[in-house]
Amino acid sequence: MIAVSSAAEAAPVHAVVPTVRVATPADAPFVENLQATAFGPGRFARTAFRVRERFPIDTSLSLIAEVGGVPCGSVWMTPISIGGIDGYLLGPLATHPSFRKRGAGKLLAREVTRIALERGEGSFVLLVGDQDYYCPLGWVPTTPGAIVFPGPVDPTRVLVYSDDRNIAARLSGPIKAFGAGRRS
Repeated sequence: MIAVSSAAEAAPVHAVVPTVRVATPADAPFVENLQATAFGPGRFARTAFRVRERFPIDTSLSLIAEVGGVPCGSVWMTPISIGGIDGYLLGPLATHPSFRKRGAGKLLAREVTRIALERGEGSFVLLVGDQDYYCPLGWVPTTPGAIVFPGPVDPTRVLVYSDDRNIAARLSGPIKAFGAGRRS
């Protein structure tokens, strides 16, 4: 169970601004409980989890959102490669139900994407999510069916963020390990 501060809950929705920090090993129980709350027991069957089983998350790109010092959301990034182009798979992104509509999820998505792309090692951030939520933040749909996931995925929910405006049309092929395009 996630402990929720009564002060944070009592504050008006927009009175307490969420902040973001890098996750620490001490956050593991919070993240596990949050993902169980947000996605339920079926979370391990989701295709994005299949990717994370094959390729480890980058713990330096694991972020925690807080409202009034209380953890309320988390996001992970998994380094991947598609068609020889390196990037990242965003997710899972989750916000505790008691803290929704405060901007923590969008802040996490923007911050983890900014940090990852500023490193200059990957060219894109891919995710499977709702267009209504992510497209206003800069994500765009990929070519339906062009990216091969290790399981079923709704191709209309595969979105990408990049400074390269043509990358959505260029990404094609199976998801592989980060750096796969540099190997001989």
